[in-house]
Amino acid sequence: MSKLQSFFLSCCLFLIFPTASQAYPLYAQQGYENPREATGRIVCANCHLAQKDVDIEVPQAVLPNSVFEAVVKIPYDQQIKQVLGNGKKGGLNVGAVLILPEGFQIAPKELLSEETKKHVGKLVFAPYSENLKNIIIVGPVPGKLYSQMTFPILAPKNAPFLKYPIYLGGNRGRGQVYPNGSKSNNTVYNASVQGTITKITPGVGSLPTGFTEVEITSAGSLQPVIEKIPNGPELIVKEGQLVVVDQALTENPNVGGFGQAETEIVLQSPLRIQGLILFFTFILFAQVFLVLKKKQYEKVQLAEMNF
Repeated sequence: MSKLQSFFLSCCLFLIFPTASQAYPLYAQQGYENPREATGRIVCANCHLAQKDVDIEVPQAVLPNSVFEAVVKIPYDQQIKQVLGNGKKGGLNVGAVLILPEGFQIAPKELLSEETKKHVGKLVFAPYSENLKNIIIVGPVPGKLYSQMTFPILAPKNAPFLKYPIYLGGNRGRGQVYPNGSKSNNTVYNASVQGTITKITPGVGSLPTGFTEVEITSAGSLQPVIEKIPNGPELIVKEGQLVVVDQALTENPNVGGFGQAETEIVLQSPLRIQGLILFFTFILFAQVFLVLKKKQYEKVQLAEMNF
């Protein structure tokens, strides 16, 4: 099966089974060769339209072939509930994409310390693709357990000793737009025409794909326009109300969002560290000998004065 066929199949499955929100990293993997565009924008923002904060913490410098922790924080109010694919309310999931410098990758389990294993927990990391193993995706996972994630990273053994950028994309909650351009039930629905709402029919169709029909009749038009609103967003209009084009028919149910952050890390040469330690050692001995020499000189001066 080609990548294009897999992409369209995943879209169809999501539309048929909208509660299966576990599939959302697949959209970026199937639809984009690289998740970070030339502008620096991460493609997850195409479907998750609200902006939220994320944070990443890494060491200032690491040694080659060493394991270090990248701590990703996706904060949100864990008391809030989001609209699920079937229109009901439930907890938020979180997910992340970590774009590491070329040569960096997730550390094998056998290289992890017991403390790092405890920090990582049961998180499962996956490379973005076979060719981009330095791009790591996680999730979706329950936000109440993983609003803070630890990525165990293995630095490359042979790479230039430079400063490298690390990019993070972090998401909480469901998206507002599917990859095919259609809206999910986690967004605002608007009137496509101006007119009067003549009829509202809730509960059309069967769960989980049921919807509400809002019939809008325009002046001078023989045929009313029917807006189909899926289960989830709550109506804020009523029968007999006059609406204009693009007026909101529902509230905005989205409580999640997507955020980006970036940081830098230095791949440090062990020889530089050894040289720095040697330099500090020379400075220490020089200071000690200077103090001893000063004490000796003071004793000589004191003996001459007494003489």
